[in-house]
Amino acid sequence: MVRQSGRSDIRPPRSATPRAPLTAREQRGTGRGGRIRSGPLWSALSGRSVAGQVFVLQVVIVLLLVVSAVVAQVLQVRHDSTTEARNRSVAVAETFANGPGTAAALRLPDPTAVLQPKAEAARRATGVDFIVVMNTDGIRYTHPKPDRIGKKFVGDIGPALAGGTVTEEVHGTIGELVQAVVPVRDADGKVVGLVSAGITTAHVGGTADQQLPLLLAAAAAALALATAGTALVSRRLLRQTHGLGPDEMTRMYEHHDAVLHSVREGVLIVGGDGRLMLANDEAQRLLDLPRDAERRPVLELGLDGDTAELIASGRVATDEVHLVKDRLLAVNQRPIEVRGGPPGSVTTLRDSTELRALSGRAEVARERLNMLYDAGVGIGTSLDVTRTAEELAELAVPRFADYVTIDLYDAVLKGEEPKPGDPLRRVAFTGIRKDAPLYAVGDRIRFVPSSPQARGLETGESVVEPRLRDAPGWRAQDRELTGQILEFGIHSLITVPLRAGNLVLGLANFCRSEKPDPFDTEELTLAEELVARAAVSIDNARRYTREHGMAVTLQRSLLPRRLPEQTALDIAYRYLPAQAGVGGDWFDVLPLSGARVALVVGDVVGHGLHAAATMGRLRTAVHNFTALDLQPDELLVLLDELVGRIDQDETPADNAATITGATCLYAIYDPVSRRCTLARAGHPPPALLRPDGSVEFPDVPAGPPLGVGGLPFETAELELPEGSRLVLYTDGLVEDRQRDIDEGLELLAGALESAVDGTPDETCAAVLERLPARPSDDVALIVARTRALGADRIAEWQVPADPAAVSEVRSKVTRRLAEWDLDELSFTTELILSELVTNAIRHGRAPIGVRLLHDRTLICEVSDASTTSPHLRYAASTDEGGRGLFLVAQLAERWGTRYTPAGKVIWAEQPLP
Repeated sequence: MVRQSGRSDIRPPRSATPRAPLTAREQRGTGRGGRIRSGPLWSALSGRSVAGQVFVLQVVIVLLLVVSAVVAQVLQVRHDSTTEARNRSVAVAETFANGPGTAAALRLPDPTAVLQPKAEAARRATGVDFIVVMNTDGIRYTHPKPDRIGKKFVGDIGPALAGGTVTEEVHGTIGELVQAVVPVRDADGKVVGLVSAGITTAHVGGTADQQLPLLLAAAAAALALATAGTALVSRRLLRQTHGLGPDEMTRMYEHHDAVLHSVREGVLIVGGDGRLMLANDEAQRLLDLPRDAERRPVLELGLDGDTAELIASGRVATDEVHLVKDRLLAVNQRPIEVRGGPPGSVTTLRDSTELRALSGRAEVARERLNMLYDAGVGIGTSLDVTRTAEELAELAVPRFADYVTIDLYDAVLKGEEPKPGDPLRRVAFTGIRKDAPLYAVGDRIRFVPSSPQARGLETGESVVEPRLRDAPGWRAQDRELTGQILEFGIHSLITVPLRAGNLVLGLANFCRSEKPDPFDTEELTLAEELVARAAVSIDNARRYTREHGMAVTLQRSLLPRRLPEQTALDIAYRYLPAQAGVGGDWFDVLPLSGARVALVVGDVVGHGLHAAATMGRLRTAVHNFTALDLQPDELLVLLDELVGRIDQDETPADNAATITGATCLYAIYDPVSRRCTLARAGHPPPALLRPDGSVEFPDVPAGPPLGVGGLPFETAELELPEGSRLVLYTDGLVEDRQRDIDEGLELLAGALESAVDGTPDETCAAVLERLPARPSDDVALIVARTRALGADRIAEWQVPADPAAVSEVRSKVTRRLAEWDLDELSFTTELILSELVTNAIRHGRAPIGVRLLHDRTLICEVSDASTTSPHLRYAASTDEGGRGLFLVAQLAERWGTRYTPAGKVIWAEQPLP
């Protein structure tokens, strides 16, 4: 009898020969001292025996039942705790709400004084965690923590205000709790207040914690009893299967024979004399052996010479391929005597014919997976509808189809939703040849109802036409053109609608000409996968086109459409939108009093509608602040406060560190003194191109960006020779992903030097030539060439603080206007200056000065050392004065006041005749 491995109850007799060393398997069953652990219980616990597996399975089942019982009990207790908490909180809240005096106390001036003691007494008596009385707005009158009285109740009170009862489970500061809110009604049934009572589930769920130890102990006892019982059963089973008998040996042989003849590999055993000893069913099938092949020499079995010689030789072979009739067999052969067996060899045969066919199909599947992967990473690289369609066509040719065309609705190209029934426009066409007789890119196409394209647009389903020659619906589109297509060699078509949700954006058409086989259902599935990925990208590009168009429209509407009239500066400008998104870059030119001009350029952080809208708000604010005639640093302070308020309005309170932010450069140029005053807030410095061709970047103190706050702004003053060019720009001009700002400034300086003799417009063009065609950020650029107001157009006088000096001023003004051929303005100018000089003498402080500027308007200015500004008002019938400024406002086109370091200037402008 064969002894079962690992068993020790069958021992050799004492007189037997010395025992051989233990095998590795036997050593795994030995303990310390080399003794074999052969007890029945140990064998039962061993997972290598059937008894051990039964033992483990039963223990696991019992363990799962015990764990399930414990979990179910705990969940049930927790559910009961929550239900109890809900019932108790509702009962306490309704009892307190309906209690005597509750409704009346709510009408008292100080309900807290009456209700707080009652609520606390009820809370302690009922065992709840809180009783809160509140008004109909949710403001607490009572609370266990007095510091929370008067604050808003946290919870849903809407149903309670309607007369219902609200119960909800919330996570509060004291843990998981259940709270109830009930209404307090007066005698008329009107809801005059609310009462909320709450209790944590831990206060009513203590039973679970008390029962858990007992439950675990019972579970452990049950598990121990089940383990012991299972061990006894396994020991009994092990004793009954202690050895292998004839039945086991027969079963082993049957298993061996079944495996040998059911494997998909042919197995041959050849003896040392070259005779075939054994051949399984697969070997007989592959080699087409005769029925009496066994015991016959291999060379006499009718095999081809190479194969018979290899099998009979017994030499080592590894995956040698032999053609046996119409099959390709991979042959492996090894000798068996090297392992102590009888002389001979074992040969295995594997049919590689089907394997190669399967390998070809796997190659096709792998290529399709690669194509889908390439579609995922190669389609939708840009937010451009046309480019995305071209990427789909380029990907599919020639890997999937010979010709691919993409047709989209015109509305999709504009970022709008398409309307069914509209014609389509061909936006992409890619093929292995350029002379295919298909509709060209740009053609508008309206498909006839019988065509597969029209059916696909109507149903939203893909259509495959395996043989176009047999497709009358397709040929009805254009008899002449379809005939040319068939003559050209295109014979099969797949048309797939480009769908994004329920929206059909267009069609993708895949045509085949070189490969003779028509499209099949598997290829239709692949086409649908490709188109589905592309449709998402095209729809994203469409949405981006719509949003981008809206943002560009908003931005364009907020930027100046034309420059205002002024003579101090010869100005040219450029604005280039970013390649992706719409930024917040902006600029403006603002005429000021005294023939001065303000230049401003700024940049709002971020892109999109928000940035464009913020830019519009800042530009409007600059217009308003400019009307106050402020210095650049003072104007930036007001802008900084405005941006800070915008951030506070749009930033959550818990994220106050997030700053919207903006940068700005503000400059004022005076053509009389040829001085330019500048201040900047986090903005790049201006560039100055002098008449001699030298370029410099003036040292203007860099203040913090707008919205940061906390630091003042400083100004810089430059004296500019006439003909100088002041260049203001945003960071998109000098900074990019491919270069830093220092390199950008060097390029800007070089561009300015090359355009020293050009006009401001030519200077703008020269600067932008150094930029990419589509910059990554918005670019705003202003080039302002300075002019000076000649001395012959300026008249200044000092006026003593004596009312008698007014007549002398009028005489001087009249003579100067005569020199300027402005006699028509003498009368109104005398009235204006008389009033302004008289006010300065009476209400101002010396020194008093008068200045006339002959610009595109006649500007009259009266300055004094006082900082008190006059105000226009209606004088009463009994007032002796107060009508002078009203007269000035009627005679002048504009008038106003600006402050200077020495006092103020009151000015008035009159149009030239």
